[in-house]
Amino acid sequence: MSEKFKHALLREDQSIIEAIKIIDETAMQIVLVVDDDGCLLGTATDGDVRRSILAGVSLDEPVKKIMNVKPFTVSEGASREEMLSLMTEEKILQLPILDSDKRVIDLVLLDTIVKDDVPVYDDVCVVLMLGGLGSRLLPLTENTPKPMIPIGGRPLLETIVENFSKQGFKKFFFSVNYKSEIIKNHFGDGTEFGVEIVYLHEDKRLGTAGALSLLPEQPKGPLIIMNGDILTDSNFVHLIDFHQQNQSVATMCVREYHQQVPYGVVQTEGTKLQSIVEKPSQAYFVNAGIYVVDPSVLEFVPKDQYFDMPDLFTSIEGAGKESTVFPIREYWLDIGNLNDLERGRDEYDSIFGGNRK
Repeated sequence: MSEKFKHALLREDQSIIEAIKIIDETAMQIVLVVDDDGCLLGTATDGDVRRSILAGVSLDEPVKKIMNVKPFTVSEGASREEMLSLMTEEKILQLPILDSDKRVIDLVLLDTIVKDDVPVYDDVCVVLMLGGLGSRLLPLTENTPKPMIPIGGRPLLETIVENFSKQGFKKFFFSVNYKSEIIKNHFGDGTEFGVEIVYLHEDKRLGTAGALSLLPEQPKGPLIIMNGDILTDSNFVHLIDFHQQNQSVATMCVREYHQQVPYGVVQTEGTKLQSIVEKPSQAYFVNAGIYVVDPSVLEFVPKDQYFDMPDLFTSIEGAGKESTVFPIREYWLDIGNLNDLERGRDEYDSIFGGNRK
């Protein structure tokens, strides 16, 4: 019996921010909310946190506001087979073990029960969209494709591949067009980087979704699709878990974007002045350029036509299929112009310094 579960314990009056810190610092993806005697009051997973962000809940609120007060649990003495059956049937990744007084005595993780020599996410393929011209980064992209521009002393694409690889994602499709030979000469088949790379060649620009029609065969598992100009330390394991737990066919990652109105906003009723709100800030969720789709949605992607990911989600919704959004709360930066590039270079060491090979 392990004592690691104690790192996931939290009181109900502690904040959601403190819950996030525990989730990020441990590999358990959950906090166990307990009283002073160690009795379980509820749980909060990474998915619960992200759903609360979508609902507009302040991260300063106590974790009890978002916790699941009726989590699945097992009693002390439950067999491995009983736990595995429950976790598989209910599609849960963590299972608290309680004694007769409802005190937490252990926490079982699904990936430790089924652990073998095959990576847990070996059935997931990563598709990186790398064919853009990078016009806004001229003159740097005159002779270099945007994903190969150095950030932190190495090409941006190396950081992207390494982050995926360290999280257990080893199978890649590189969709290439502009100056593709530079990318191919650097990465080859991926062996040097501990991954497998297959190249999808766009003879013409196909958009952020059209290149999916070039996949050589129907994938067996979900696809993570990501633009090749994004610098992020997002947890892609959490993303896949969220996608599968919500049983959707497609998930779009979103970022919270704040826009401040530089003037006082006047609210009226007819000709009467009701109030003046000085320089209000409005928050929106915007597309973050990272997606997960099940193989079944590839039927919506037209052959040899320009087709973007928002078009794909519109087609999915039009067919009455379920899609979800996943809020990214980690570091994220779209390297879209020279100012963003300089910002990424300035911030790289503080975010990714410990991740270099």
